[in-house]
Amino acid sequence: MIRKLLCTLACGLVPWAPAAVAATANDYPTLDRVEYVLGCARDAHGPAQENIYKCTCMIDSIAQRLPYDQYVEYSTSANALSIGGERGETMRSYTAGKEMASKFRAMQAEARKACLMGA
Repeated sequence: MIRKLLCTLACGLVPWAPAAVAATANDYPTLDRVEYVLGCARDAHGPAQENIYKCTCMIDSIAQRLPYDQYVEYSTSANALSIGGERGETMRSYTAGKEMASKFRAMQAEARKACLMGA
C-alpha cells in the first residue's frame, strides 16, 4: 500500500489519466521491468529495499512516457555507447543512436528526480 502511494505521488500518476497512457505503461514485459529494477538497484547506493521501490518507480515513470518498442531502441542505444573498440565506434558514429541515448538518459534523470532517487 505504501509503495503504491509513494509511486502514485512520485511518478505523477493521477486517477484520471487517459486509458491510452495506462495501456502504454503496461505493455512492458515483466522480464524487462525486473531487469531494469535489478540493474538500477545494483548500481544505486543505500538500503536495498528502498532502492527496489525507487527503481520500480523509475521504470514505471519511463513506461508512462515511452512505448515499449521505443524503450528497447533508446535503452539499447544508451547501453551500446559504452561498448569499447570498433564495435562501439559504430554506435558512437551513429547520430540517431546518440540522440536516442541522450533522450533516454534525460528520461532516466527526470524519473530519478521524480522517484526521489539520489544522483
